[in-house]
Amino acid sequence: MNPRAGARFRGELVDQLHDELAKFDLTTEAFTDIQLLRTRAAELLETEQLRAVVAAGGDGTIALLANHTPPGAPLAILPLGTENLLAKYLELSSDAAVLAQIISDGYTQQFDMGEANGQLFSLMAGCGFDAEVVRRLHSDRRGNIHHWSYIKPILDSIRNYEYPELRVRYAPAEQAGDELTEELSARWAFVVNIPRYAGGLNLAPGAEGDDGLLDVCTFREGSLWNGLVYLGGVLLGQHESMQDYSHIRTRRLVITAEPEAPFQLDGDPGGMLPLDICIRPKRLTVLVSHYRAVTQQPQAVESPAAK
Repeated sequence: MNPRAGARFRGELVDQLHDELAKFDLTTEAFTDIQLLRTRAAELLETEQLRAVVAAGGDGTIALLANHTPPGAPLAILPLGTENLLAKYLELSSDAAVLAQIISDGYTQQFDMGEANGQLFSLMAGCGFDAEVVRRLHSDRRGNIHHWSYIKPILDSIRNYEYPELRVRYAPAEQAGDELTEELSARWAFVVNIPRYAGGLNLAPGAEGDDGLLDVCTFREGSLWNGLVYLGGVLLGQHESMQDYSHIRTRRLVITAEPEAPFQLDGDPGGMLPLDICIRPKRLTVLVSHYRAVTQQPQAVESPAAK
């Protein structure tokens, strides 16, 4: 569990989940130390005693657990973060009783993950202005955050960000192999795995989280005015017809900048470019509701731990 997730840490929901899981004769162990959790999860998975690793936090907590648990370890989500984009995509709530039922039922779905400079992400990577906002937010962070926390870093980024040129080299999806044979330049770049972004924005409407591909969306011009125009296009669902917009699909790409520019992964700061990104098919195993399993994803299977 992440005590820094969301506007405030709702530890009572973690306690409620513990009580609800006990009704299904499931025992729980709570961790705030990721290294301890990593060791324990591997032990329990090896002995077939692991029903789920629960991410009690936001999208960053989910990515953290994916990076520190073995492939195939089923993840469950107790959304406590500011946006909770993956939970919204999977139609999951913070109702402890509902989540306990999902964990007991044991239905899972597998999603691809992106890997950026060796770090896994589930939703997206952003390069440019949005990453600068995230960088400033976290550099000044004191405790939990909420939506109003973004106002100052947005205003600071508007005043100071210089929109460096981003060079995107990629391997076209239809090409055999991952050789970077194509290139484009932009001032904004978003690498989408699961099509969810903050504020409900949908940058890549056709993206799917289990197709073995990454959707790369770029905008060419760099200024506050251009950014507002692009934002309006996204809000109205008309950005795909914009001349400045490019959308490609790939299994691997490299993004560089001159001068340097930041990047973010699933809403957390990642560092400074360059960025080498590839797809990791079916890397994320997540527990979903019985309804989703049988209606939207009929190939979803019961968790091995639930047998």
